[in-house]
Amino acid sequence: MASVPSLASSVNQRVADALASALPEAGGADPLLRRSDRADFQANGILALAKKAKANPRELATTVVEGIPTGELIQEIEVSGPGFLNITVADRAIISTLAARAADDRLGVPLNASAGTTVIDYAQPNVAKEMHVGHLRSAVIGAAMVEILEFTGEKVVRRHHIGDWGTQFGMLIQYLLEHPHELDHKSGDGDEQASGEEAMSNLNRLYKASRALFDSDEEFKTRARARVVDLQAGEPETLALWQRFVDESKIYFYSVFNKLDMDIQDPDVVGESGYNDMLVETCKLLEESGVAVRSNGALCVFFEDVKGPDGNPTPLIVQKSDGGFGYAATDLSAIRDRVTNLGATELIYVVDARQSLHFKMVFETARRAGWLNDDVKAVQLAFGTVLGKDGKPFKTREGETVRLVDLLDEAIERASAVVREKAQDLTEAEIAERGAQVGIGAVKYADLSTSAARDYKFDLDQMVSLNGDTSVYLQYAYARIQSILRKAGDARPVAHPEVALAPTERALGLHLDGFGELIAEAAAEHAPHKLAAYLYQLASLYTSFYSECPVLKADTAEQVENRLFLCELTARTLSKGMSLLGIRTPEKL
Repeated sequence: MASVPSLASSVNQRVADALASALPEAGGADPLLRRSDRADFQANGILALAKKAKANPRELATTVVEGIPTGELIQEIEVSGPGFLNITVADRAIISTLAARAADDRLGVPLNASAGTTVIDYAQPNVAKEMHVGHLRSAVIGAAMVEILEFTGEKVVRRHHIGDWGTQFGMLIQYLLEHPHELDHKSGDGDEQASGEEAMSNLNRLYKASRALFDSDEEFKTRARARVVDLQAGEPETLALWQRFVDESKIYFYSVFNKLDMDIQDPDVVGESGYNDMLVETCKLLEESGVAVRSNGALCVFFEDVKGPDGNPTPLIVQKSDGGFGYAATDLSAIRDRVTNLGATELIYVVDARQSLHFKMVFETARRAGWLNDDVKAVQLAFGTVLGKDGKPFKTREGETVRLVDLLDEAIERASAVVREKAQDLTEAEIAERGAQVGIGAVKYADLSTSAARDYKFDLDQMVSLNGDTSVYLQYAYARIQSILRKAGDARPVAHPEVALAPTERALGLHLDGFGELIAEAAAEHAPHKLAAYLYQLASLYTSFYSECPVLKADTAEQVENRLFLCELTARTLSKGMSLLGIRTPEKL
């Protein structure tokens, strides 16, 4: 089905046509239509146009109004102040437009005709290290952007750039070769090898032990660095141990992502090691083109606006003086691969804001090399820090980084208690299932309802609250609608354009109609928080509608059907919007 034009776009076109007729030289001018608290919409563009044409704005506005017919679409239009237009749409137009949306599986949301291929780099844990609270935002924000962009028609390629290469692996492998008795920690009885969280806990412990030795023993440090050379050269025993760490870590990663209700596929996991064979060529291309130069033996890229505390230029080091490669070489090779082999037209990196300078330099280097240009752009979707209730970086009482698994388990536990308290006809199994859906939804929504660039406080008490801007509030709104639809008996949701609407019905209907434009905005601006804000307002408007407009006990059968129609479309819009954020909407709570 073709996309459904919104009421805003239809009204905007009517005003633009009348404006072009009244002031021909303004043909194609934007009337600047906005939602208004004085009417349904307000057009503000006439003032600037009148000034440019040296015309009286109020007289021009009056002429424009005379050229706009009222009836099916526009119920009333009036000139306000110095030349604003206050526009009220007809009840019939609201319901007719919503009926067209309801008839479409996509709720009338258009597919982007100029969509390209976007590679999203997100959820980047490190091999042999436990995931902590710092890994939460990249995973949650990235997954939401994948869903939003795919829904608009973009071809999205997921990339999980896991940390699986470098000095730490020489260190860890060398330690285990010298302490083989620590290699296999059994889980339970028998000879079964530990896996998942237990295996990762062991790896994490061994990593800390190897790091301590590396920092305190110069001879071990030398042996560990030699082991890195063996790893890069593909020495069989070294490579086999490395592969084991990667495989065990992936089992753990997938278990955490599964708890986060995220689907991570093996082909999407391309870590630092995946670009190893490209590093030499990347450096060669940069040096031969003059983009990078040798400085004290290292291959560097310099920037006019990047200087250290001493005032001297701070370069991006692509290759170290000892021949080793840094993160820059890997990131630049990844850009080459994503543009050349994956055909990317946009690269989105969902990475901590503290790495902004690094990515600014990497992107500029790629532009100088010609790998990025006007047709292929790269952006960092930078995110802030997760804070504790005290407004400081989130830590345990002992000052340790909070394990992500512990945090998610606590959220599920808190949510399950809320569900159990409210549950009337749910079994224990259903309470457990709903508890997970509500708990994980609460964590995701708290993150996504905040602009990515901002820090936010992790407060589970607030997150699982039934009141305020929380996912639980939205989930309960959805479940309430499902309860009404179940109780409707023979009455069915049917749109009745001829039925007059109460103020809260109009407000709900107009907001429902803005879903498509909101999705386009969230996709273009990489702003999932705007979708979260839209859904919260939708649930709030529905709550007002529900409290003021009896649904099943409305005055006439047509009114019952029309209000059920509004209920059903609200539920579908909530469900679709929440799913784009990666949050479940249980039928019962």
